[in-house]
Amino acid sequence: MNSKVYDREGIDISWCPGCGNYAILKILKQALSELAIAPQQLVITSGIGQAAKTPHYLRTNFVNGLHGRALPVAVAVKAAHPDLTVLAEGGDGDMYGEGGNHFLHAVRRNPDLTHLVHNNMVYGLTKGQASPTSLPGFVTPLQTRGVSQEPFNPLSVAIALNAGFVARVFVGAFDQAVTVFKAAIRHRGYALVDILQPCVTFNTLNTYEWFGTHTYPLEAAHDPADRQAAFARACETERLPLGIFYRVEGQKTFEEQLPVYRDTPEPLYRRPLDTSRLQALIAQKRGL
Repeated sequence: MNSKVYDREGIDISWCPGCGNYAILKILKQALSELAIAPQQLVITSGIGQAAKTPHYLRTNFVNGLHGRALPVAVAVKAAHPDLTVLAEGGDGDMYGEGGNHFLHAVRRNPDLTHLVHNNMVYGLTKGQASPTSLPGFVTPLQTRGVSQEPFNPLSVAIALNAGFVARVFVGAFDQAVTVFKAAIRHRGYALVDILQPCVTFNTLNTYEWFGTHTYPLEAAHDPADRQAAFARACETERLPLGIFYRVEGQKTFEEQLPVYRDTPEPLYRRPLDTSRLQALIAQKRGL
């Protein structure tokens, strides 16, 4: 399938020239086309922020909602229609800050969706405040003396919670990123892909050059089935490894464990609504 099938014509893209989001959009289109996922079979949910605008620029179905709330919407979409491919997409502030609790409990529930997080280590939409992943010493208009907190490590948290798929990519390593995106989307269960990207306007520390010298690919000998080894690699901070850190197959998904699918796999939207039961419930509540 040609990646142009996802193109939208005549759209006004609001990203700054040089933003890493352009590369992520290209990587995503390439991965989806190689997997031959039709736009009609795909749903992308997002919150608020520059990264969360990504689905606006794809010809597909999407739900653009509240800040930090992309994951619960994605879980609901997948629960109602398990046959769809569902992605939740947003930035590091959107997903790890405002949406931090949803991130933790999505891992626990293990819905069959892919969690794509654009990690530029800054709040780009609101003009440069430190984000949960900003590095110590990073100076911003708000953190005028530099960030003092330890950055949030989403990979180690996800592995500690036994997420089924945990990976990190850099937009400057296109081929590896496409390969990881495809593996994440194919994974049955929750899959996290932390995507390192520069913000060319508000983060002059973590540039394309900085990521180029502070990242390296996980060696071929790395075993993604080894949870302890994966956790140790996720905790590296001097240089950030890229690739699939941890992967485990066969975990039951959230949808598989829902009582409504125990007797039949038919999606909820196809089932007839029994209005008599609904009317009986309303009458019961009115009588209380």
